[in-house]
Amino acid sequence: MFLMLPYLLVFALSMVPVLELRAALPLALLYYDINPAVAILLTFLGNVLPVPFLVVWGRQVLEWLASFKTLGGPFRWILRLGEKKVSKMHRTLFVSLLLFVAVPLPGTGAWTGSLIALTLNLKLKKALPPIALGVLIAGIIVAIACFAGGGLAELFVSDKLINFFSK
Repeated sequence: MFLMLPYLLVFALSMVPVLELRAALPLALLYYDINPAVAILLTFLGNVLPVPFLVVWGRQVLEWLASFKTLGGPFRWILRLGEKKVSKMHRTLFVSLLLFVAVPLPGTGAWTGSLIALTLNLKLKKALPPIALGVLIAGIIVAIACFAGGGLAELFVSDKLINFFSK
């Protein structure tokens, strides 16, 4: 059981918003010394797993939150923004969403890509391929940064995160 714990931690961490694959993959490769192919697959699957749930039910949650008078303002703004932008983005949507998710920086990734997809009212069939491909590209970029050395991996994971998981 304890042998599986690093794999489970990496998988679970890759599902966490903001951290996602960007933090989980360096942890898997540099701290837990998980085989690179396994680490990329594990973090990819963990990062993509929430996407269908977010795309399918996220809009309903946003609309419900927007229905509150006092707290609904930011959620109404998000929904209006998506409706305003949808007409401008249909031709370049696949590439735009893919590139947005593929850039391994905070604020981009599967969770934010799903938020974009649901505000644009995309169906899962149209949203999942560019998000999943973007996550895969981000994983490759993060893996290259981890193996390149020279402190590049520190762009994605801090010593505090590694110390947290080493206790």
